[in-house]
Amino acid sequence: MYQIPGHHHISMITKNASKNNHFYKNILGLRRAKITVNQDDTSMYHLFFGDKTGSPGTELSFFEIPMAGRTYRGTNAITRIGLLVPTVDSLIYWQNRLEDYGVKTSDITKFANRTSILFEDSEGLRLALIVSNGAKVDHWETWEKSPVPVEHQILGMGTVEITVRRLEKLAKTLKEVFGYKEVSRTEDEAIFQSIEGEVFGEILVKSMDGPSEVPGRGSIHHLAIRVKNDEELAYWDEKVRARGFFSSGIVDRFYFKSLYFRESNGILFEIATDGPGFMADGDDIETLGEKLVLPPFLEERRAEIEAKLKPIEE
Repeated sequence: MYQIPGHHHISMITKNASKNNHFYKNILGLRRAKITVNQDDTSMYHLFFGDKTGSPGTELSFFEIPMAGRTYRGTNAITRIGLLVPTVDSLIYWQNRLEDYGVKTSDITKFANRTSILFEDSEGLRLALIVSNGAKVDHWETWEKSPVPVEHQILGMGTVEITVRRLEKLAKTLKEVFGYKEVSRTEDEAIFQSIEGEVFGEILVKSMDGPSEVPGRGSIHHLAIRVKNDEELAYWDEKVRARGFFSSGIVDRFYFKSLYFRESNGILFEIATDGPGFMADGDDIETLGEKLVLPPFLEERRAEIEAKLKPIEE
């Protein structure tokens, strides 16, 4: 049986690509690893931020929807993203940095039993910075041109929080289909890890009744989990279908292949391959993410696509 090695990426909705770019590139210091478009709706930007190459496990992805309304928070939604930083000193650095940019943070606290600070971006997306305690995926690379010093840079994704009405339904899917280990349980929350002891594949599931979240700007669209290659993706496609979930089937996104399914609470998961990655279109490592890049099957429509997009302010 194959093992899920951790998170791949997580995708959100933004109303304004320029403001989003400013927050994640200039304030959080992530590299904008790709400017492209939503392959299912080329009128909207799809931005990826992450480490030096936007490698799996570091990617924060945003769809720009200018007409997006506010998010009405509720249950049956992915509700917070944890990002790993090296040390407690890093949390203090980030408290000061975020305060300088007018972003309120919590005091140093616990999130999923880990030392953290909590904050939101300008659209209300809920985030946490978590002390990594040495956790790091081998292929993650620091970005030497980040405005954040290397010793305090965001490393990659950590704990992802999901809030649902039926915790046990999601628990069974994570454990029985994908082999996650349950490492903590209280009356109204549980923590699961794809690799026991590792935070880069950790999911915190909270139980909450009430109306479902109505998504809008600052909401999380889906969580993607990693697989190594096409063979493993085909294996998980069969597992998802055998469980009775509807699978999108395997979709070629050029930078990776993936499939999508919703579990019993309606949470949308993607399963995505590690490769070929953001260098596959010939983008240069030095200029990665600096210009609009289209996969080959959209290149002939470049003029039409560019005409619909508003330039991103740096």
